[in-house]
Amino acid sequence: MPKERGSKVIASNRRARHDYAVLDTYEAGIALVGTEVKSLRAGRASLVDAFATVDDGEVWLRNVHIPEYEHGTWTNHESRRKRKLLLHKGEIEKLIGKTKEGGLSLVPLSMYFKDGKVKVELALAKGKKAYDKRQDLAKRDAQREMTRAMGRALKGRR
Repeated sequence: MPKERGSKVIASNRRARHDYAVLDTYEAGIALVGTEVKSLRAGRASLVDAFATVDDGEVWLRNVHIPEYEHGTWTNHESRRKRKLLLHKGEIEKLIGKTKEGGLSLVPLSMYFKDGKVKVELALAKGKKAYDKRQDLAKRDAQREMTRAMGRALKGRR
């Protein structure tokens, strides 16, 4: 069987960028069992309530929903179990220091296949206040209106 190349997004957490200000991102591998990988290949996963924690020098991904594999047997996996993230020791130590600073969280942004292996894009993020979210929406609307106006001007319309 030929080796897979490229990347394919399985699930993304679009709400995370709305609720958090992303300070830094990390790419991490994830320890999975066979039926989880088969379920992910079918494109079935949800990162809606997911978060990561650092426990005893290891990073764990919690509340990721990977539904049971339809054709699995009694060896099927539990859909919301905690899963170990695979990072370098230096990255884990950085994350321990940053999360202990206070106010910072580890949030998964996306889950994808990269060259046949499942990876998670993990963000070191700070929660946004309601007024920050409103400011971001206003900026996005203003940017959108400017690009529309530029397009109309280029086409010779008002």
